[in-house]
Amino acid sequence: MKKYSFLSGGIVLAALGLVSWGFKGHRAVATIAQHHITSNTAYTVSAYLKGEQMDEVSTWADENRDPKTAPWHYINLPLGLSRNAFVKAVQESDNNVYTAILKTEATLRDLNASTEAKNEALKYLIHLVGDAHQPMHVSRKEDKGGNTIQLRFDNKGTNLHSLWDSKLIDHEGLSQEDIVKNYDTATPAEIKKWEADSPIEWLWESYQITTELYANAKPGQNIDEVYYQKYIRVIRKRIDQAGIRLAGELNRVLAGQKVTGIKVPTPAPIPASGTTVVKLEEIKNYTGKIVTVSGKAFSSRDIGSMVLVNLGAAYPNQLLTLAMKGEAKSLGSSIEGKEVTITGQVIDYKGKPEIIVTDPTLLTVK
Repeated sequence: MKKYSFLSGGIVLAALGLVSWGFKGHRAVATIAQHHITSNTAYTVSAYLKGEQMDEVSTWADENRDPKTAPWHYINLPLGLSRNAFVKAVQESDNNVYTAILKTEATLRDLNASTEAKNEALKYLIHLVGDAHQPMHVSRKEDKGGNTIQLRFDNKGTNLHSLWDSKLIDHEGLSQEDIVKNYDTATPAEIKKWEADSPIEWLWESYQITTELYANAKPGQNIDEVYYQKYIRVIRKRIDQAGIRLAGELNRVLAGQKVTGIKVPTPAPIPASGTTVVKLEEIKNYTGKIVTVSGKAFSSRDIGSMVLVNLGAAYPNQLLTLAMKGEAKSLGSSIEGKEVTITGQVIDYKGKPEIIVTDPTLLTVK
């Protein structure tokens, strides 16, 4: 069987120097995914990541710098393949982004895998789904994924790979929050389709884009505003697709998993003098922050693994949802109609603020 790994020592060294999508891009992919995972998935992810956020670990695979896994970030294929030839080449390949995604997902599905193994597999998967959507990570070995094709952009020297990793994104001048706001724009129909696509399809899309980029790239070329305006739209879509698809993969792979023997870290109670107290009406502005907030519980629902409590209004108009799990679950059905105060980290679940509550000492009821 023919293999398409195309791996050599020089390419490994080059791969160790790659920072795919850059810091902003990978964080955007992870944050978009966080918006689209289910509450059960979010809880399981938090457990396997030991309380770290997905965006916080999104660049770990680059920072880890492990020579053994350096080839996991890309796949080298010759140009000019038909779709059938492309699929055959990818499926017969080994030790690259495609096989690494399959490997990490298998580890996450394995009920006998250790907590540490799942922690590492999840951190790799969060990163590698982003890599698969960066076109220059599905490219040629002879130019090291575009690294040797020198260009100029913003009056500075760069190369084709770096241009697509970060330079075009940086040129927008958007903050991390604004990147997510501007990129996470998929329609329900797009979300349904993208989540149904396989990793082969992700890579084929990248391969098609790369083919066009190679055809238009000329050594020493000055990248102008026309190029930027054309391809920043492509980058926005690729990052949005990566986030949506990462969410879809996590929802499927982790579906039904019951986390046992892992204590999900929760923030210790914060003294009143050091607490960031926020108004319930403003809670959506504090995603990712640890806050203290109060509000009336209007409705609750026991969905088996947790009790969902809606503050500020009944579902679906709630201002904040409390996902009561673990030791805190028993409190969920008893606080409807009461005023509650909670300290915890605000996450975004499908556009709605949510706090996962596992420690009952972080919640008071009046």
